Amino acid sequence: MSEARSPVIVSRICEATLIPGGTKMLLHEGEEVYVTQSLGGTFTVTTMRGYLARVAGADADALGLEAPEEAPAAAAGSGAPADLEQVLEELKSVFDPEIPVNVVDLGLIYGCELSEAPGGGQRVEIKMSMTAPGCGMGDVLADDAKTAVAALPGVEEVDVELVWDPPWDLSRMSEAARLQLGMY
Repeated sequence: MSEARSPVIVSRICEATLIPGGTKMLLHEGEEVYVTQSLGGTFTVTTMRGYLARVAGADADALGLEAPEEAPAAAAGSGAPADLEQVLEELKSVFDPEIPVNVVDLGLIYGCELSEAPGGGQRVEIKMSMTAPGCGMGDVLADDAKTAVAALPGVEEVDVELVWDPPWDLSRMSEAARLQLGMY
């Protein structure tokens, strides 16, 4: 049996993103929420009105929590340009707000290419999808992916394109993700 969670009282107004719609909303001071997930530097909360929403790590204090520590970029300090493995490792810090699995293991990354940027440094082009075409969180997760990869040394440009073909299905998930979610 899972452990019951206690409600958290929001200490100040903060912005949240409705899941799966992707629209912005405000959590108000004194509102009760339940933190259901804390991964990838963000928090997923359930409100007393029944909404599922994502709160940025920068607003952790509004939930009475500490802001998550930012993980150093995979190759920080190496001075060497990032490689595909490092890019994928950074993308593993981006999590679906409803499913406690990163976008790589969830199978949402359809392609990733590195090339030289026109002004020097590297350009990274990522093609990613969502678990459902109507998911409003696509732009949010694409921005998270762009931010994570842009932190790598030598990366000057990051382009993330949302693609819907082929449609995502469970077969794209890694074995580890299927085991974690009990889908084997």
